[in-house]
Amino acid sequence: MPADNVDGFRKDTLDLLKQLDAPVYRWPGGNFVSGYDWRDGLGERDKRPTRTNPAWTGIEPNDMGMDEFVHLCELIGTEPMIAVNTGFGDAYSAAAEVEYANGSAETLMGKARAANGHPKPFGVKWWCVGNEMWGAWQLGYMQLNQYVLKHNWVEEKMRQVDPTIKTVASGDIGTRVGTNSWSRGMLKSCADHMNLISEHFYVSRPNQDVAAHVQQVPANIKRIADAHRQFRKDIPSLEGKDIRIALDEWNYWYGPHAFGELGTRYFLKDALGIAAGLHEYFRDGDVIFMANYAQTVNVIGCIKTTKTHADFDSTGLPLMLYRREFGTIPVKVEHQAAPLDISAALTSDGKALTVGVVNPKSEVVQLKLNLKAIQVTRKAQTWIIAGSDPMACNQPGEPRKVDITEDAPTDLGITVSVKPYSITLWRVPVQ
Repeated sequence: MPADNVDGFRKDTLDLLKQLDAPVYRWPGGNFVSGYDWRDGLGERDKRPTRTNPAWTGIEPNDMGMDEFVHLCELIGTEPMIAVNTGFGDAYSAAAEVEYANGSAETLMGKARAANGHPKPFGVKWWCVGNEMWGAWQLGYMQLNQYVLKHNWVEEKMRQVDPTIKTVASGDIGTRVGTNSWSRGMLKSCADHMNLISEHFYVSRPNQDVAAHVQQVPANIKRIADAHRQFRKDIPSLEGKDIRIALDEWNYWYGPHAFGELGTRYFLKDALGIAAGLHEYFRDGDVIFMANYAQTVNVIGCIKTTKTHADFDSTGLPLMLYRREFGTIPVKVEHQAAPLDISAALTSDGKALTVGVVNPKSEVVQLKLNLKAIQVTRKAQTWIIAGSDPMACNQPGEPRKVDITEDAPTDLGITVSVKPYSITLWRVPVQ
């Protein structure tokens, strides 16, 4: 660990996390959580038990427990979301975990938290009730008709400890969205025991055609959103409820493992797909509440490290750019420019319009924007992520081949040029 570490966290990586500015982080997983005993991560680090990683390879030293995770969230100014074990775990362990996080110092587990140096409750609001429990590979997997009983039992015990928590159920629309869909069964039997329902997807088959490769991400998001719109029409128990989606794992997952176990390298064409995915999320806010790119550092992360350097992988750049500059009030967009993907939003104060354009083509595209519905000034701030090679990638410690550049102000009142293989973001004041 470098000498400039911050409470055991690498400073170079913390700096990137602060730039990324993600609003919420999910921990400890993932498939890992179904075999994880959260108590193993408490107390003095040198006295914590070392375990075999229950989901992947290698050893889990348990140096990173709940106390450290919450402290990390404090260091980077984000909100924690904790997943409880509904695989090998049970309702009483999950309830104790909530009490450790949120109980007063007079409760049994709150007293244990205070003894570990944290007398004030953590106040964790978001809780995932299990992970991918629909998957036969999952530790503790069971059939849906059995799992719905376990979910309700676990969630009830958690909420008895802290009625203010928000819970995320484990869902999956599956490849067939019919009567056998896991999400449909969860919504039918557990609608009174969840605030959100989780969905996951990964794009595991790259396409040599860049436009087709990019489109896979928004297509998956729309497929999930449309399925849940149909559930709302079909399932009586959802009447009067607004159970939206936490798409808390989504990404590409196909490239070479250049950064250790599952340390997938990402390319410019993947960054274009992530930006197009953000556009689709903006279009589906009626049914999607939260989306958590998976994962953050190394593995299939948007930040990659070596022993001496850390930097954004290509996919981290659109996540950071849109978080920093894009608006939060979606605006309807109509266009005839496919395969370009175009999205727009007003800033929260209504003082600026932002427009994002993803161009997956190998040539410059000319666009004429019709902004008559919103009166704006003509000159827009312009940020671009672009390159001539869709397979360009970044390596920590070396100059970036994929990066964000701020271009000269763009006059949106005339025909504008969009670079090949690019993400372009404009921000223009509203008159």
